[in-house]
Amino acid sequence: MARVLTPRAEDFPRWYQDLIAKAQLADNGPVRGTMVIRPAGYAIWERMQSEMDARIKATGAENAYFPLFIPESYLKREAQHVEGFSPELAVVTHGGGKQLAEPVVVRPTSETVIGEFMAKWVDSYRDLPLLLNQWANVVRWELRPRIFLRTSEFLWQEGHTAHADEADARAYARRILHEAYEDFMVNVLGIPVVVGRKTARERFAGATSTYTLEGMMGDGKALQLGTSHELGQNFAKAFDITYSSADRTVEHAWTTSWGTSTRMLGGLIMAHGDDDGLRVPPRIAPIQAYVMIVKAGDGVGEAAGKLRDALRDAGVRVALDDRVDTPFGRRAVDAELKGYPVRVEVGPRDLAAGNAVVVRRTDGSKTPVPVGDVVSTVLAALDADQKTLHDSALAFRESRTVDVKTLDEALEASATGWARLPWAAVGTEGETRANGQGVTVRCLVRPDGSVPDSEDESDLVAILARAY
Repeated sequence: MARVLTPRAEDFPRWYQDLIAKAQLADNGPVRGTMVIRPAGYAIWERMQSEMDARIKATGAENAYFPLFIPESYLKREAQHVEGFSPELAVVTHGGGKQLAEPVVVRPTSETVIGEFMAKWVDSYRDLPLLLNQWANVVRWELRPRIFLRTSEFLWQEGHTAHADEADARAYARRILHEAYEDFMVNVLGIPVVVGRKTARERFAGATSTYTLEGMMGDGKALQLGTSHELGQNFAKAFDITYSSADRTVEHAWTTSWGTSTRMLGGLIMAHGDDDGLRVPPRIAPIQAYVMIVKAGDGVGEAAGKLRDALRDAGVRVALDDRVDTPFGRRAVDAELKGYPVRVEVGPRDLAAGNAVVVRRTDGSKTPVPVGDVVSTVLAALDADQKTLHDSALAFRESRTVDVKTLDEALEASATGWARLPWAAVGTEGETRANGQGVTVRCLVRPDGSVPDSEDESDLVAILARAY
């Protein structure tokens, strides 16, 4: 196969940019830091939306939509929140040719505007829990943009909930973390994630607890793929989200927020891609099987069409490439770049022998298969290759994760991967020192790998890494 990308080992960032361009996933927008998501990239995002939306709804949340513009005064009500976001805010001061009486912020996140309406909608304990989600765009003015990973405008879902007590809010934030996010990332994206708790330094502005899902990318760096936050009563007090309890007392609600974004597309690329392009896990792939006519004639077109229909009838997301006026080699390279999990190549020579060639993207294997067995072969390959991609990513993460005892050892290990060490060996002073060297505490976990309820628990383990 012709080499069209910068090798990952030679220059990983350049490989990433090359792949996005050559696979036609996205382009830079006309305003610095913005992106145009092309159809091939957006098709993957649509699959992500569909899978994630179903999981979110299964937890009881309902979709809604809130305004893009937020009065500046709303953000200022929760001081810690606005302080955390102030460097990233895009503020509109003029509209309709006139200066606005009050500047409005282009939403960086919606805790404040949703808090305003939660206060309006919640009266009694019978109104709780209130479980909301929205799919939207947000704006955070990014100084060092990189497509999908950090852009001034990006797409995401953000959930916001209000509860009658802290325990219920905590349970729901953790339910989203595991049942929606972790399940999707591991079982659909094929990315093994470490699920843990953020330190106070890394906590979301205005939150009392932040939980995170961290994935290792192909260069050993970490990528935060999603977060879920307990907000305590901070926003409830700032926006007067109160309810009448069963005891007829007036209480402040307990709220949560949680989100994932198009950053997951960047994670998919960097966790599974190779020097030939994307490798898209079959469960998320918009096109799972790509039927290609190698050369026209001798009934090839008819046979290819029948294979496409048979695969579609078997529940496979399939497309047919009959562009015989374009050299087959060029089309094959394009299919490799776009990461179609399976190709079914149909040409006169193989068809004369009663075969088609099944090509698997994970390992590049090419196998002549009797035409009557193509559907079963493809279905088996899709199941196997979903597992292969996950297991390969897990093996890579384990090979690049080192158990150490001191911060100095952790900083050294972070040059090529992740370090695990006792949180007590880092502490807040060590965390500050690590940050100064471009290394962050990605999360805290218990020794058994489970998520702690508090950063004050004894024997916590810290994961340190360089990150995107």
